[in-house]
Amino acid sequence: MSDVTHQITRLGHLGDGIADGPVYAARTLPGEVVRGDVTGDRIEAPKIVTPSVDRVKPACPHYNACGGCSLMHASDEFVANWKADIVKNALISHGIETSFRPIHTSPANSRRRAVLSARRGKKTPIVGFHGRRSGTITDISNCQLIDPKILEALPALGELTGLGGSRKGELSINATVSDAGLDVSVTGGKPLDRSLEASLGQAVHRFGFARLSWDGEVIAMETPPAQSFGPANVTPPPGAFLQATREGETTLLSAVREAVGDADQIVDLFAGCGTFSLPLAEKASVHAVEGVGNMLKALDAGWRHATGLHEITTETRDLFRNPLYAEDLNRFDAAVIDPPRAGAEAQIAQIAASNLPVVAMVSCSAVSFARDAKILLDAGFEMDWVQVVDQFRWSTHTEQVAYFRRR
Repeated sequence: MSDVTHQITRLGHLGDGIADGPVYAARTLPGEVVRGDVTGDRIEAPKIVTPSVDRVKPACPHYNACGGCSLMHASDEFVANWKADIVKNALISHGIETSFRPIHTSPANSRRRAVLSARRGKKTPIVGFHGRRSGTITDISNCQLIDPKILEALPALGELTGLGGSRKGELSINATVSDAGLDVSVTGGKPLDRSLEASLGQAVHRFGFARLSWDGEVIAMETPPAQSFGPANVTPPPGAFLQATREGETTLLSAVREAVGDADQIVDLFAGCGTFSLPLAEKASVHAVEGVGNMLKALDAGWRHATGLHEITTETRDLFRNPLYAEDLNRFDAAVIDPPRAGAEAQIAQIAASNLPVVAMVSCSAVSFARDAKILLDAGFEMDWVQVVDQFRWSTHTEQVAYFRRR
């Protein structure tokens, strides 16, 4: 252990503490003095000499080994302020200041979907998250992050790994809590043959899963793994995107509803399976646009079986390569846009060129959010407020929703 000490001055965007140099030290906090051998530009095993007042004892017994969380050593107040500052600083870098609402943080054990790694192992299968900067899979039986229904299924997922995992390969298991039970989608396993398919099908019934998919192919479905979006029930395609927590989704939807107000005609861009489209259709007609056709089929089926909703039309379209043009947008009273992390620069440019009066923008990247917001502001919009939502508790990820209206 080196006798040289380093003072942590700030956190990087990946959550590592940064000292002058720069020198990076995982799981350290601003103001702390640390000691440790520097390899390259990192202290791999920092010893805390002077701890921060914001340091807390991690709630999870797996935290030291597991890489699923990166900020559990910091107080909730510190993490909330740090995440809000990430969004604020991204906007300030573009010369943007606005009003921020208090951050909403999802509670512990509320993650209803998780992508787990699994190997057969020498003696028994292991299912969990990778360790920090490691290919080793860590046990997560007492995880404080994911929904208890997923934790209860870990033995079953281990048995599934034993059935379909190769000796040297690694499975990726997307487990999602649905209204009917666990929806499990697996990739990276053995190629399907009749024997494996029969074994997996029997396992679904034995485990009580709602559905099991293998490399995109549905093996068995005991009950459709429906998700409720407003008054509609939707069965997403295997492995489809879903907001990480029900509490986070509720907060985002509340903010989107407030932003669109009494709009009669709404366009929902990157609509997915209808997270926003279906609840908004309680009061407005919605045109849902999404690049993945199967997701729109699920949305449409949910709408057709629901009651009391206005019309929802759907359009399969790659909004990155072929954005909805300004003249197409002019017939709407409001737009909702929830793109992937890369943002939606081409689509935002068309919104800026349109006559749309209101935009509710949801984003999972502060950097692309700030860039796209700048385009709207330069085109004559005002940003009334931003709501930061922390669905990925104890991680470095942020989500935000903002209300834009034309001056």
